[in-house]
Amino acid sequence: MNLSEIQVTTLKEIPTAGGNVLHGLKNSDPSFFGFGEAYFSWIEAGAIKAWKRHNQMIMNLIVPIGNVKFVFYNSDSEEFVSETIGESNYSRITVPTGIWFGFQGIDSPKNLVLNISSILHDPLEADRLDLSKINYSW
Repeated sequence: MNLSEIQVTTLKEIPTAGGNVLHGLKNSDPSFFGFGEAYFSWIEAGAIKAWKRHNQMIMNLIVPIGNVKFVFYNSDSEEFVSETIGESNYSRITVPTGIWFGFQGIDSPKNLVLNISSILHDPLEADRLDLSKINYSW
């Protein structure tokens, strides 16, 4: 899978009295490929969760709390691409199938990642590697 197929979309943050409204994903967005489920993952500052590759799931990743560095890896070309999103860069990353990825919490004490996935979560559809199996300097 080509890393250039990863899409980063700047999202709207609408100031309102009492707290802002954060856009996430609309079914009219070009990066909407169906809805399976939405789930949240906390990641602590400095913690790394890697490596995983989905074979069927298209991910739409949003960080509404904190900031998270995402790293994507193409095992064929041995290329890396990284993107940091969150409160300082409110965006959505759309990740097609077949791309290895990991992520690291940036802000203290913890950061919140939302995945709006194209299918229901199925642990059997993903491949996993130990952090040390892909050489990346976090």
